[in-house]
Amino acid sequence: MADASLDIVSEVNFQELTNAIDQAKKEILNRFDFKKSISSFDLTKSDLTLLSDDEGKMNQLKDVLNSKLIKRGISLKSLKYGKLEQAAGQSVRHKAEFVQGLDQESCKIIHKLIKDSKLKLKSQTMDQKVRVIGKSRDDLQEIMALLKASDKITVPLQFTNFK
Repeated sequence: MADASLDIVSEVNFQELTNAIDQAKKEILNRFDFKKSISSFDLTKSDLTLLSDDEGKMNQLKDVLNSKLIKRGISLKSLKYGKLEQAAGQSVRHKAEFVQGLDQESCKIIHKLIKDSKLKLKSQTMDQKVRVIGKSRDDLQEIMALLKASDKITVPLQFTNFK
């Protein structure tokens, strides 16, 4: 029997992200508390910019976006918000970057959790993902559950190429 394997990655599904932002835009257009507001979203390939009238409206804007992201199955850990900045006039701007790929620190934490689990699994870092190889699919499923439950990992994880 061949060894079982899986890849651990951290990626944002841009189609789902675009859909969530479109839904958030529609909700803002229809909400009474956003009438005559300059609140908007600007999505690029690498980041998202939120613009609003003031800090209070910005918090409401983020709440609307977060609810749409959750409904679309996108982890809130996928967005890393920068500092709130002043924009033209009284308005404020908030930039958020997307978490794409696993950084070295996250890979180290994943390797340590796998090693500490005492399961007979091998793990190796490949570019911005971690490949885990073991004898049984059950061990891989067990490590998936362990990693999902861990509070040490600060990035969203997806499991791909489960064979």
